[in-house]
Amino acid sequence: MTRFRRHGRQELSDRESEGFEAILDDSTNNEERRRYPRVLVDLPLDYWDKDESCLHGGIVVNASEGGFLIESLSDIPVGKGINISVLFRKEYELANLKVIAETVWKKSYFKRNSYWYGYQYGLRFIQILEEDRWKLELLLRTRFDMEEISGNL
Repeated sequence: MTRFRRHGRQELSDRESEGFEAILDDSTNNEERRRYPRVLVDLPLDYWDKDESCLHGGIVVNASEGGFLIESLSDIPVGKGINISVLFRKEYELANLKVIAETVWKKSYFKRNSYWYGYQYGLRFIQILEEDRWKLELLLRTRFDMEEISGNL
């Protein structure tokens, strides 16, 4: 099991969280400023906290070895610890990846094309089992290879 150290909790302003997108979308910047590079994904997730028995859904938009960017309709407070289960394809099967994460920042989010209104969250992993760490690394490596292949076409 891997545990992650918590850094000081700090809620990002809308301006700072927009900088997050600018770093991600700036393809001319070859120098990664993050500890872990992000990989674009589009994966379903379920999450719940220890106090609730109710499942909530969302989408993982991008992932790294340290956390996820997710979109969800539900309002999750910053600093809240949540259990996450992500479903993804592993060869010809469906695999399940489980982590415990903490919301680091959130912002309201509106998708114009689908009239979807919800939230985006930056999540930092707090705890992940070795087996799930291996699944995450496999997922990231596979997705990263696919991005390189499609970028070279």
